[in-house]
Amino acid sequence: MRLVVQNDKSRARLRVVTLGCGVAALASVALASGCATSGAPAPGHGPGQGGPGHALDPQARRAAEHARLVAAARHWRLDRVPLTPPPPPARKPEITPRDGFEVDGQEEENLPPVFTTVPTRHKVVFLTIDDGHEKDPAFLRMMSDLKIPYTAFLSNYLVKNDYGYFRRMQSEGHTLNNHTLTHPYMPGLSYEEQKDEICGMQTIMKKQFGKVPTVFRPPYGNYNGDTLRAAKACGIKYAPIWDEEVFVDHWEYRDWDRSLHPGDIVLTHFRGLDDWDGTMVDDMRRFLNKVTREGYAVARLEDYL
Repeated sequence: MRLVVQNDKSRARLRVVTLGCGVAALASVALASGCATSGAPAPGHGPGQGGPGHALDPQARRAAEHARLVAAARHWRLDRVPLTPPPPPARKPEITPRDGFEVDGQEEENLPPVFTTVPTRHKVVFLTIDDGHEKDPAFLRMMSDLKIPYTAFLSNYLVKNDYGYFRRMQSEGHTLNNHTLTHPYMPGLSYEEQKDEICGMQTIMKKQFGKVPTVFRPPYGNYNGDTLRAAKACGIKYAPIWDEEVFVDHWEYRDWDRSLHPGDIVLTHFRGLDDWDGTMVDDMRRFLNKVTREGYAVARLEDYL
């Protein structure tokens, strides 16, 4: 049914209806959605048209978004709403190799640093997901609903049967990085073979996703000097590995204190019921519950590089 506004009295009634929708958005995500989609927008109240009451003020928008996140956390059966990370740093931290993770010629040749933690005083961690084997649409919905950033390190032999899945991931703001063509044990290969693995994946990434990464993770976290030289020759600037690894049923730690630290990089894999006793959603639920309980937010790795 088309609404025609004929006089000031009608306009007043229209403003009351618009205000009612704004209040509903604070009280209930479902009601907010109903108000936004019930019928065509009145003249002057469509997207980008301005007009009284067409948008909530900043405080009301924050309240509405929090209500949405509460509903999303409940839907995905989290213990609580994940924490919001701070804004990206205005000045990026200096990334250097972790002590003991350097190779001969590291500094002289300006080779990509291998690191497990990003220097920061904020209680943030970085979620990274390797290989691309499992392509669970529920995982994409969960992370989109909860607005959790993550970085995917892709191997072509596992992603080539469904590049579209990862394009959707990229379209939602997540970064796709290099994890070689075939996921080999890199120190067992010659320099040229390692270069083919890394540069070959760079070519695939450019063709399929429109961008050549500057971040590379060696398979299994294994590398030697030739790995980093080959990576540099292929345009790689950083080679992060990880400090913790989360599985669907347990965590593993690199450090003796078996705890999270500000700036830690956390690894998990694209795996599901074929390999684990649970789904990627189960894995993410375990991850998010732990980091949130310990006061950490999940930040975007590339914002710090």
